[in-house]
Amino acid sequence: MESGVKRLNWPVLVFAILLLMVAGSCSVRVTFRGSSVPDNVRTASVQFFENRAMNINPLLSQTFTEGMKDRITRESRLVIRDDMGDVDFSGEITGYDIRPMAIQANAVSAETRLTVTVRVRYRNFKSPQTNWESTFSAHQDFPSERSIHSIEEELVRDIVDQLTENIFNRAFSDW
Repeated sequence: MESGVKRLNWPVLVFAILLLMVAGSCSVRVTFRGSSVPDNVRTASVQFFENRAMNINPLLSQTFTEGMKDRITRESRLVIRDDMGDVDFSGEITGYDIRPMAIQANAVSAETRLTVTVRVRYRNFKSPQTNWESTFSAHQDFPSERSIHSIEEELVRDIVDQLTENIFNRAFSDW
């Protein structure tokens, strides 16, 4: 008496439905590109990072601040607010150093290193126990025969990219 219709395996169907219901109710964090932003955090703010380094790049404060906002916008669902967000990033640029590297036998440097250091305060107003303050540094090396002024913009862009990635990861990744 085969009618061409297969019988349902009720225990498997019930288990699958229960599994879907449990999985659907367990969402605690939303993940984007490796980041884990808590569900209750919807907005972020980035304060202007003043340049307090001994050596001053006049565009670095603006470049870094905007780079941080861009990183958050690109890699999370958070909306940037001008006033205080659910999470807030503030701090200052504390170092902008150019140092010779790879000194050769004739006491001439083959490479030069540009290093930028930033002190960051992260405040999470939804979960204050996750607040932190930390210092981040990133650098780029370049041939000493090149003038810093001819490649500074490119170097700073690469360094800001490294810094904002590290800060973002510290704030929103479980590492």
